Amino acid sequence: MKNTRNVAVGLALSAAAISGLANFLNKIAVTVIKDAVVYTTLKNALVAVLLAGVIVALGKRKEIAALSRRQWIRLIAVGVVGGSLPFALFFAGLQRTSALNASLIHKTMFVWVILLAAPLLKEKLSAAQWLGAGAIFAANLVVGGFTGFKFNSGEMMILAATLLWAAENIIAKKVLADVSAVTVAASRMAVGSLVLLPFALAAGGAGAVAQLNAGQWGWTLLAAGLLFGYVVAWYSALKRLPASQVACLLVPATLVTNALTAAFVTHSFGWTQFVSAALLAAGLSAVVLGRLAKPAPTAAAAN
Repeated sequence: MKNTRNVAVGLALSAAAISGLANFLNKIAVTVIKDAVVYTTLKNALVAVLLAGVIVALGKRKEIAALSRRQWIRLIAVGVVGGSLPFALFFAGLQRTSALNASLIHKTMFVWVILLAAPLLKEKLSAAQWLGAGAIFAANLVVGGFTGFKFNSGEMMILAATLLWAAENIIAKKVLADVSAVTVAASRMAVGSLVLLPFALAAGGAGAVAQLNAGQWGWTLLAAGLLFGYVVAWYSALKRLPASQVACLLVPATLVTNALTAAFVTHSFGWTQFVSAALLAAGLSAVVLGRLAKPAPTAAAAN
């Protein structure tokens, strides 16, 4: 049990590292490729194809064939709520704001997940974990607080995407009770791509894809690879840990994005970044080492 928990923590932190790197690189990618919807749809479709290959390789076809109607509805909901509209909103917003601001907004997702998980998943944090969550929130504010925000359309788009992804955590946690992580991930990306496809085609997606040069394809393939690693690691962690904890463990992505921004854009990593890192480490320790105030019912019981 302890080993499973440690593996889950490692998976969540790996997802955070991938997310932080991806957020930094995606800012460049959406600038190079221009059309956020086409870029997002193509990237997500590539990940769906990769995951389909994994499903075949792992022999998960029997699992898919045995899915109940309720499980299919939840899988489709994961794809619609988490795999389609929020991606379009996020990358369109990323074209209008900085990578750091986007990461700070996105990493408030743990707050929304905690608020939703309490009534919907019956997850209750202990006092130590609440303090840890507070330290994590403070770590984000120390980096720049709200002073760098313009509250423009781009930031509002990213906030809307973040709220949808928070809702996805709750739906995914329920379906992961009796469906494998790779199957849920594949459903998310496949359904999401299908929902986005008409919008991409309306924006001239077929022609845009045909005109992509080698450099643009390189950025798209790199982003798809990172997204593949992120979604598999994230869902694998979410299957093993409470949604509130996994959401908190994804917050270090902000530190990764901040460090990359400091190294390659601003060329500055001051005391605020060190304070933020210290608060983040303390908060994560409290969240990981603390226990839920009351044992949450098993996901199967919650169904």
